[in-house]
Amino acid sequence: MQKLVIHGGNPLCGEISISGAKNAALPALCASLLTNDTLKLRNIPDLKDVTTMMNLLKQMGVTILTNDPSEMELSAAHLTNPTAPYEMVKTMRAAILVLGPLLAHKGEAIISLPGGCAIGLRPVDQHIKGLQAMGAEIKIEHGYIHAKATKLVGTRIVMDIVTVTGTENLMMAACLASGLTILENAAREPEIIDLAQCLIKMGANIEGAGTDVITIQGVEALHGCMHDVMPDRIETGTFLTAVTASSGEIHLKGARADMLDAVIDKLQEAGAIINSEENWIHLTMNKPPKSVSLRTAPYPAFPTDMQAQFMTLNSVANGTAIITETIFENRFMHVQELRRMNAEITVEGNTAIVHGIPKLDGANVMATDLRASASLVIAGLVAQGETVIDRIYHLDRGYERIEQKLVHLGARIARIN
Repeated sequence: MQKLVIHGGNPLCGEISISGAKNAALPALCASLLTNDTLKLRNIPDLKDVTTMMNLLKQMGVTILTNDPSEMELSAAHLTNPTAPYEMVKTMRAAILVLGPLLAHKGEAIISLPGGCAIGLRPVDQHIKGLQAMGAEIKIEHGYIHAKATKLVGTRIVMDIVTVTGTENLMMAACLASGLTILENAAREPEIIDLAQCLIKMGANIEGAGTDVITIQGVEALHGCMHDVMPDRIETGTFLTAVTASSGEIHLKGARADMLDAVIDKLQEAGAIINSEENWIHLTMNKPPKSVSLRTAPYPAFPTDMQAQFMTLNSVANGTAIITETIFENRFMHVQELRRMNAEITVEGNTAIVHGIPKLDGANVMATDLRASASLVIAGLVAQGETVIDRIYHLDRGYERIEQKLVHLGARIARIN
């Protein structure tokens, strides 16, 4: 099993490029199931979850051509097996995104209930409820969702909770439904907008993506297109947070500040100086960070996917911060690992109280989920001595070549077997 070894203490300084967004690439890959034509995607990140999704689509019969790891052409013209088996989706919750497109285009889907990070309950009942409202017959047997529909019919769907993948699944399904579908209490994340832009290029009729009400007028068929996946806002935020914690300076190419307002506001509150244009962000941190309290909530509020990274930042900041997690009930698993590095963190329910100290101590730690692993990398970068991070397969699910990018910024970090 691979590990990361980090010798901390170096300020991170330099310039790197931000990769395509995992959480935009995965639904875009699934959009290929909506047409018999070829969908061309660019700026695809080279990540474990992307490879898993590609393998899942291939076993269904989707043809995928890749000349460059960041570009691919997908064709579902000869799809033969509308099944997502447990063995292929147990590590990746996003596999549920094949349900809506398969049902809308092929009339049938058999999908294993998904896995992913163990950060809390993430039920798929909103997906099922919405598809049933559109006329699908759905049963859950032996851990699998069995769905059938001769033709989905547009309707009004009010989601009980805000769900990103639920919004994406129902939006894709509605593209080929008869009539008008209205999604209320829809997720507003930039990844929703990116998927909508891809679907519109394919011939879909969608309005309101990025608001809490999305309307989709169904069409008879979709066609192929070329689509560039948006940059990864969580990777962007992770590097900005790491540089802030290490009191360094960074220029991020291909990054978009307009998708990170809540994160950038908190980094500036911590003392960072940030400038940006349409496709770059520059951050300078020339003093120790100040503690910043935060509360996670659905976009455009502070993202739950940045909570762990800010936990580390606050661990070495001046002052005391209160962090409240409102999205997932089990997303403080990184706390006990940070405590191994001498962090002073107290947890009370869904709230963590973080007392900043001058330096963390290097230690052997274990990644428990994707974003927790990023928080431990940041901790290792600012700690005294050597930090060894185990179970970094979590990290490889969402960060492309992270240690290579960090080395380019002056970090002393290496991957070992």
